Amino acid sequence: MSVSAIELAQMQGLPLHLKIIKTVARLSEFYDTYNGMVYCAFSGGMDSTILADIIKRSGLNIPLVFCNTGNEYPDLVKFALSKNPVVIRPEHSFKWVCEHYGFPVVSKEVSKNISRYRNTKSDLQKQLRLNGGICPASGKRQARGIPLKYHYLVDAPFKISDMCCEIIKKRPFKKYDKESRRFPITAEIADESIKRRFTYMKTGCNNYNSKIPKSMPMGFWKQQDVLAYALAFDVKYAPTYGKIEYDPEKKILYTTKEKRTGCYNCMYGVQMEGHPNRFERMKIEYPELYNVCMNQGCGMCMDFIRVAH
Repeated sequence: MSVSAIELAQMQGLPLHLKIIKTVARLSEFYDTYNGMVYCAFSGGMDSTILADIIKRSGLNIPLVFCNTGNEYPDLVKFALSKNPVVIRPEHSFKWVCEHYGFPVVSKEVSKNISRYRNTKSDLQKQLRLNGGICPASGKRQARGIPLKYHYLVDAPFKISDMCCEIIKKRPFKKYDKESRRFPITAEIADESIKRRFTYMKTGCNNYNSKIPKSMPMGFWKQQDVLAYALAFDVKYAPTYGKIEYDPEKKILYTTKEKRTGCYNCMYGVQMEGHPNRFERMKIEYPELYNVCMNQGCGMCMDFIRVAH
């Protein structure tokens, strides 16, 4: 069921205790619809840790499934495995993906468009993929194009693509979906990005009409709700985040170490971060991982996009 911007804003403004009630209700509906043949995609990150806690408190028998990609921070992996999840793995490594398809730089959309630009022989398609515009043959908008400030990336001396997430994260879960015949529950939150906001508004918490039905029972939460829940219920989370503290000036909760977790070698958005950025922090906190990243080619990529590391 689609959700309007006004409806989403109203739900996002609810107090935490009501959000918890609504989340449990959406979980229960999804669980009952598929006779319990569902699972929670558990990354070990803050959002999925809170979702796992809600599931546990709800009494629903829903297994956690963790994709051990080999690209997570070691203390996060240790934390995730402590929850006794079903463990799945990708068929290929980050290094393999970068060699065969390309590195994930700047953003998923920019990486995708650069890859599409480079992999067509049509001059017309090159122009459309670079600048966007209307395709003469179809009369429809072909693409949004690559932002002008990133046009220089089409001449980068290394491959660029958006295939990393698809191969390393999405495909293992798709394989698990097929083999287990279970449907996924994720901790995606509309507050995280414009793309996730639009995705949530199209379907609401429970999407029953897609090829693979999916539940996003926390979709209307905000990041501040997640941290507030962790404090209110004394939830144990991965040490990668550090401590949750309150900023009296900004009047917000924040984590003293990483704000978001995921693949440590992902470069999406790093150009937008201040100092120290995630790689500069990694150099101090995880020097061995830092060296792995640099040796795999991340240093070369970040030198090219002029980002400190």
